[in-house]
Amino acid sequence: MSPQPDPRYDIDGDVYVTPRYVAASTVTGDPALAPLLDLGWDLRHDDLGNVYVDAPDRRLRLGYLPEGEDDGLWRINAYKDPFGPPTWGVCFNDRTPEEFVRAFTTALASAYKQDPDISLARPLAQMTERDPFLAVTPLLKQGWVLDRPRQGVFAVQSPDGFAGLEFTTGDLDPDIELTTRAARWQMWAGKSVERPAWYATASTDTPIVLLAAFTESVCDPAPLPRWKKDTFSYITGMARLTPVLPPQPPAPTPLDVQRAVSSRRPAALPAASVPRWSTSTRHALPPSRR
Repeated sequence: MSPQPDPRYDIDGDVYVTPRYVAASTVTGDPALAPLLDLGWDLRHDDLGNVYVDAPDRRLRLGYLPEGEDDGLWRINAYKDPFGPPTWGVCFNDRTPEEFVRAFTTALASAYKQDPDISLARPLAQMTERDPFLAVTPLLKQGWVLDRPRQGVFAVQSPDGFAGLEFTTGDLDPDIELTTRAARWQMWAGKSVERPAWYATASTDTPIVLLAAFTESVCDPAPLPRWKKDTFSYITGMARLTPVLPPQPPAPTPLDVQRAVSSRRPAALPAASVPRWSTSTRHALPPSRR
């Protein structure tokens, strides 16, 4: 199951989108940055409004780049040497739902807290045949189907055909993996892989545990809240929209019922004010006529 919603962020939207992988981005970076900032990572801004977050050892870096050179809004790179080339990197484009990015950064924060050497990933040559399927397993459990779209590529596709994950075999150029969509892993949603609504890429040595957290969030059956006016134009025919209803009042407890009944009863008079009569009671004398 994907991470539970952070109570610091209220529901923002008037519809729920199902399936969640066809929800649009809200272009809000705070929820996805929070897991790393909570660890005390450094936060910087440039003059254009781009945001940079660095681990204390400078071996993990995140960039939130609304004013970047391409549509790669989120870029996360890991380094063995802070001044060397990245050992692995991921990219989420500007229409990727932030909930999926947050699932990745939450898993990254947890892994880094346990072992800062998460950036020193195992080379592909030492991976077992089973390792890549750990990232695919959450999708298969939700009914996604194995596919072989082209030579050298294995894939799984959602039952409705509007999302997919591809894994490319063979040798890949590290520079191309980090700067284009021709990476070891590519996930997309939309009407086709050539023109996706959103996409995400991950290079060869990206830790599988992080990819599994991402794919688990993507295929989570829980819907995502969105504003209909912002999302309906591009997801028409691809999603189910359910109105977000205001929270219902909690069901009354037995104590609540007892209090309500008591409040409707007439107030009892004090015992001393209630007139009493008995055989020994003398009747009042008639008033004097004088």
